[in-house]
Amino acid sequence: MEKKVYSVDGKELRTIMLDDKVFGLPVNEDVIYYAINNELANKRVGTACTKGRSEVHGSNAKPYKQKGTGRARRGDKKSPLLVGGGVIFGPKPRDFSYSIPKKAKRLAMKSILSLQAQSDRLTVVEDFTVESGKTKDLVKILDNFAKNERTVIILKDDDAKIKQAGNNIPNLYFLSYNRLRAHDLFYGRKVILLETAAKNISQFYNADEKEAE
Repeated sequence: MEKKVYSVDGKELRTIMLDDKVFGLPVNEDVIYYAINNELANKRVGTACTKGRSEVHGSNAKPYKQKGTGRARRGDKKSPLLVGGGVIFGPKPRDFSYSIPKKAKRLAMKSILSLQAQSDRLTVVEDFTVESGKTKDLVKILDNFAKNERTVIILKDDDAKIKQAGNNIPNLYFLSYNRLRAHDLFYGRKVILLETAAKNISQFYNADEKEAE
């Protein structure tokens, strides 16, 4: 797949060939769904906790006699039917995380990259950084490619300066080429892919394929 490479000023510089094994695949919607659900499940804290009737503090004594009052019979004040009583089948702390096969996760990432590239949401930009670490300098660059949209920048390495500059920008997410997140990548309205990161992604996923063989 051929894509144009733009300067930080939004001007066309040259073209680049993106690897069809990564950016030109048929989109597998099922595996994308599983990958996103897996990420969201792994982020859940799972600390919600309620008390059952055996854990609620209170007397075990019968609040009133069984018969003759005209009221419903009660065993104790901790009944789930009473205010302040226990909770029926309430949540308990648990671990929601689980893993999916490495091949499935890899296919999901390539499917999302292919989807974004084929829908023209993906823009390849020459390598840049923000040496000053200032937000206004990064905003000037982003204004040439995205206007108040959910934007993802795929970096060629762990660039601390550009991340510092983007800390205060809403709806901006940074991903490293070797640590992509399906949720952020899929829901990005604009994906800015640095030129070197495009090459690194191809090498990274092709190397994974060779290891899997």
